[in-house]
Amino acid sequence: MQTEWHYTRNPDDFVAEQGGSYAFVLGIVLDDLASSEIYKWFLAALLYGARISEKIATNTWQVFNSHQVTSPVRVLATGWDGLVDLLDKGGYGRYDFKTATKLLSVNFTLQNEYAGDLNRLHQLATGPRNLEERIMALGKGIGKVTTQIFLRELRGRWCKAMPPLSPLALRAARKLGYLSADVNADLEAVTRLQRLWKENKQTAGEFVHFESALVRYGLYLRHQDKRSHTKAL
Repeated sequence: MQTEWHYTRNPDDFVAEQGGSYAFVLGIVLDDLASSEIYKWFLAALLYGARISEKIATNTWQVFNSHQVTSPVRVLATGWDGLVDLLDKGGYGRYDFKTATKLLSVNFTLQNEYAGDLNRLHQLATGPRNLEERIMALGKGIGKVTTQIFLRELRGRWCKAMPPLSPLALRAARKLGYLSADVNADLEAVTRLQRLWKENKQTAGEFVHFESALVRYGLYLRHQDKRSHTKAL
């Protein structure tokens, strides 16, 4: 182990405590890059990217999955009223109308421009930034956060998936000693964390679990900040 690392928790132990990647937890298998599985994660990312709790987003994805509404064709066939019903069952509440409209718009574009295949979208992208632009261009409501959530799970799988490190993950990595405070550049932060992961005898393909664990811990830290602020008031 190199002496530059000053953490107190082994990365693999930390992942075991926090849980694996979000796609993995949902039972979505991205290792083989099957278009159907990538779409399932894309749908989940659309839900996680909304201003709603992680628990509600997870519940809603499970509702969609149980009703087999996990393809562009099925989403479009379900229609606006059907999507609102599924979103309500998941707990979306006041976001149901807006989200149903977004899902129809995004899937219509995905189906028309890429035959519903996100692998084709990736293939046609000229590079990492163009990949992000193409994803955001699928429809109104897909911003940088949703795009980064989606691409984070494909880092190391899609060659053009190189999203910046989430601010949540960056803060968590600094807090736990995986990164020093002077590491600011996204690329440098990701590179250092990948090297740390490798030095702990973990594979590059499993790095997504480490990054997701950092995001979860970052969410915990943000929640603690809100609690402290509320108590101070």
